Amino acid sequence: MEKTKILVVDDEARMRKLVGDFLHREGYVVLEASDGMEAMEVFYRERDIGVVILDVMMPRMDGWQTCREIRQTSEVPIIMLTARSEERDELQGFAIGVDEYISKPFSPKILVARVEAILRRSAGGGGEVLDVGGIVIDKAAHQVSIDGTEVVLSYKEFELLTYFAQNQGLALSREKILNHVWNYDYFGDARTIDTHVKKLRNKLGSKGDYIKTVWGMGYKFEVEA
Repeated sequence: MEKTKILVVDDEARMRKLVGDFLHREGYVVLEASDGMEAMEVFYRERDIGVVILDVMMPRMDGWQTCREIRQTSEVPIIMLTARSEERDELQGFAIGVDEYISKPFSPKILVARVEAILRRSAGGGGEVLDVGGIVIDKAAHQVSIDGTEVVLSYKEFELLTYFAQNQGLALSREKILNHVWNYDYFGDARTIDTHVKKLRNKLGSKGDYIKTVWGMGYKFEVEA
């Protein structure tokens, strides 16, 4: 079985080595870049990267711009490393396609656990296909189509839609959605959900109306007759 490639992007060589050593021990192939521009060179050269671990503050091209560049051509899971934990920074990251956040300093073991979990979930669920009101969700292929036309979703948007589809008709609190979709006792603000729901609704077009707002609580997914 081919080993999964992980791209670690950080301007601190010490941090790259620390993260790389732990990932190597778990059998991953680690690729390194010291800034965003170098990261994009590696990314375009190595088209089968499984996860990108991306620092925010870097010279030449920072993490935000690097994420935007990657999202133009790929929905590869992106884990952002940040020394700042301000709410607006996290919301900005989620809005441009970041899948997970880890604040520095962090435990390398926790980082490895998040990489493993994100890869495990993105591998799909045994070929299960959900068909809800014209939205077809192929969990194994990680693809979504609406009335036969493929819709490109980010990793987290796909996870969110799948969770909604599997819980049709149930009122889901923001906290419950965070716990199931973001996992690992995520401590982010619940407005992270609102940001993703807004983008998901837009991408689903008219079927975005299936996602109902439950005021003061969260959301409910209901397929209209």
